[in-house]
Amino acid sequence: MTAVSPEPILRRKQHALDVQDLEGLLHIQIQFRDFKLFSGFYTRIDQVFLLWGLITSIVFLTAQFLNLNWQDQAVAWSILTLIGAWGTYHLAWYWVSVERLRWVVYVWVALMLGGVILTNWGLFGGGWVLLPHLCRLWLGLSAIGYGITAWGLRSRALLTSGLVHLGAIALLPYLPAWQFLFTGLITAGSLFLLAEVQWDMQSTTKAQLLTLEQKQFNLRQSELRQLES
Repeated sequence: MTAVSPEPILRRKQHALDVQDLEGLLHIQIQFRDFKLFSGFYTRIDQVFLLWGLITSIVFLTAQFLNLNWQDQAVAWSILTLIGAWGTYHLAWYWVSVERLRWVVYVWVALMLGGVILTNWGLFGGGWVLLPHLCRLWLGLSAIGYGITAWGLRSRALLTSGLVHLGAIALLPYLPAWQFLFTGLITAGSLFLLAEVQWDMQSTTKAQLLTLEQKQFNLRQSELRQLES
């Protein structure tokens, strides 16, 4: 990491968003008559977190509670991972292009596909020695992904998430009967949390992809965010 950012690691979401965050913004509001039950907005990056949070919840809760054949689960995991990889590319590409961080998408897709290959090798290729270590494998891959992304975005929140995943690996031996549930809580919980809050990062936005008007708009939004803080 370079200089320490004055931003809080986590805080409530700010409403003055940049051009790249407004692209594809999703607003969800649940209301019963005149009573608002829930209201939230999600950028494309938030949507990536929600997508993977849903995928990891399905994968690890299924492994923990449903008595399905391991090979069948591996096929389902592979399909879900491919959906997640495609969704990550589709949702995040404009944002990472503006922020000059396309390599982050490549890293995460490579890590997830690599994890699927190792998992399938363990279940189909005779590498059964890998089966007891699947939770360590996926927590470790997530920790690597968060660590690399934290370096690229200069984000202490993402670095902390990576460290939490590493710490979770050390706790797995104390939860022999609940490893999949615990892994799902850590991976999905981190993703859902990051989707719901504003986490710190240092923008690299000086890309030619933005027009002069868009850059001026982002500058005004930055000034408004400073007033909100």
